Amino acid sequence: MSDRKEFRDLAEPTKAHDAIASLDLEPEPETVPLADARGRVLAERVDADLDVPGFDRASMDGYAVRAGDTFGADEVDPATLDLVGEVHAGSEPDVFVDEGECAEISTGAVMPDGADAVVMVERTDELGTETIEIRTSVAPGDNVMPAGADIAAGQRALGPGTELTPREIGLLSALGKDEVEVRGKPTVGIVSTGDELVRPGGDLDSDAGEIYDVNSYTIAAGVEEAGGEAALYPHAGDDMDAMEDALTTAAEECDLVLSSGSTSASAVDVIYRVIEERGDLLLHGVAVKPGKPMLIGRLAESAYVGLPGYPVSALTIFRTFVAPAIRRAAGVPEPRTATVDGTLAAEERYSEGRMRLMPVGLVENEAGETLVYPVDKGSGATTSLVEADGIVEVDADTEYLAAGEDVTVTLFSPDVRTPAVLAFGEDDPAFSRLLDRLGSSRFLPVGSREGLRRLRDGLPDAAVVAGPVRREVESVELGAWEREWGLIVPEGNPDGVEGFATLVDGDLRFVNLDTATGLRASADAELERLAAARDTDAADLQSAIDGYGFTLKAHESPARRVLAGKADAGLGLRAAAEKLGLGFVPVDTETVRVRANPERVEKQGVRDLEAVLAGVDEVLAELPGFAPTE
Repeated sequence: MSDRKEFRDLAEPTKAHDAIASLDLEPEPETVPLADARGRVLAERVDADLDVPGFDRASMDGYAVRAGDTFGADEVDPATLDLVGEVHAGSEPDVFVDEGECAEISTGAVMPDGADAVVMVERTDELGTETIEIRTSVAPGDNVMPAGADIAAGQRALGPGTELTPREIGLLSALGKDEVEVRGKPTVGIVSTGDELVRPGGDLDSDAGEIYDVNSYTIAAGVEEAGGEAALYPHAGDDMDAMEDALTTAAEECDLVLSSGSTSASAVDVIYRVIEERGDLLLHGVAVKPGKPMLIGRLAESAYVGLPGYPVSALTIFRTFVAPAIRRAAGVPEPRTATVDGTLAAEERYSEGRMRLMPVGLVENEAGETLVYPVDKGSGATTSLVEADGIVEVDADTEYLAAGEDVTVTLFSPDVRTPAVLAFGEDDPAFSRLLDRLGSSRFLPVGSREGLRRLRDGLPDAAVVAGPVRREVESVELGAWEREWGLIVPEGNPDGVEGFATLVDGDLRFVNLDTATGLRASADAELERLAAARDTDAADLQSAIDGYGFTLKAHESPARRVLAGKADAGLGLRAAAEKLGLGFVPVDTETVRVRANPERVEKQGVRDLEAVLAGVDEVLAELPGFAPTE
């Protein structure tokens, strides 16, 4: 009578998941050429080290002007400017636009020095060959896409854990990256066991009970699909020495070894003995059908999982227990369907009479329902695609989509997952670093004011708000810190800038931040205090500062302008100044607050964000001018 070893007590499926999770499958990161990066997962965050676009460019055909020369101009009383030259896309400007002058400019061309706005050609007339009549007024920045408007140098472009699809590859290309550090693919050695197996293509003796090896190729395909790298080994017979040689060889070369077959309690199925003698058997038998005969353990320095021999059972167990572990090790998200149904989070109007492929993002509300929100920064912005999850097709005759309306989203990839937490608000280096600690997050740096507006409308899970707030919004504070702000100047402060008073009274070029940012709100408040002290109007002081009305969006962008010699001073943070080796004139501190949507505080992603914020002091210690709140 043969010696049979019975299964040990069958483990619950949760125990099998826990056992596999306890195994270390994660390989070391590796650097790959950008051409080979599609489908890989970033191992570290990627910051932009240049502005995209890298220059201020015209967004339409027309005339580059000084905005101040057009103030008050209209159809009845046009302004007349001298034409001093022309600038074409792809060429370096060789003209300077002085007061009372303009230059013809093409869409995409570099803005010439002196000009700060573009008047579209349709609102102009030629008066001879050297004079242009302007029939509208423009403000600084009108019809100009400033350097860094798509993404600015110093901004967080992509975070660790990002799967690189063609969208992200496009962004990395725009940033000039030719290689990138990615998560390593776990190498999975596959050994099919059993004397009866023959590799496809070999001679099969059916009379002797031989069958083709199905599992090796089936499981290898599953490994590749899950983000691993499969390595096929010659199949092993039921002899213990042969099985031991095959398994230990694979264990020496791979992060995980998968075998199929020889996991039952039969005396000839000896594989569990190999694991017990050469490694550590953690589990033998799972209470699941199909797939009861399953092994989990360690072999040498590798993880080991033994799958059932029947192909259906083997693939079922692989997909249920092993594939998720490989995906976690490779950083690959769980698969999902290619379309998602959801409700529109806010109304969207469209009336151009053409079919619209609207980029949208996804977020889950407190009830687990999918909300869909438009993501559109313009056709020239690469980041619109990175921040979106898919497309909603809007018919040409649809002019209005109501909030709450049901829509179907075609995902960019079946692997797209709704971010665990969605936040809008202030561009802040401390929060940017905290985001790296979240497994799945999306943050849109739209500024404090816009972040609060979106929070009031109920779209994001959280908003990052800095500086003075004029209109409160119901929210739950998750964390807060202080940051020092002021004027960023060239190293050594050659112009002797002491504060905003120097800019008001002097002849210096200043670069400002967008009115939606908390830093800008703090700067405006400081000018109001200065105006009160001088018994004048704050608007007059703003007008006295050259460049106050021409703004950028990212917190580091003004500092980059100063570093490039394009401005004498800029609004910014001490952290940005020290990072770039620039001078800093402190003005004040402001509080940064992370506020949660009160309806989402129990959402798991918000809880994870709150847990990450609990460690903010460690991040603040690394940033000059940052400190915990009192």
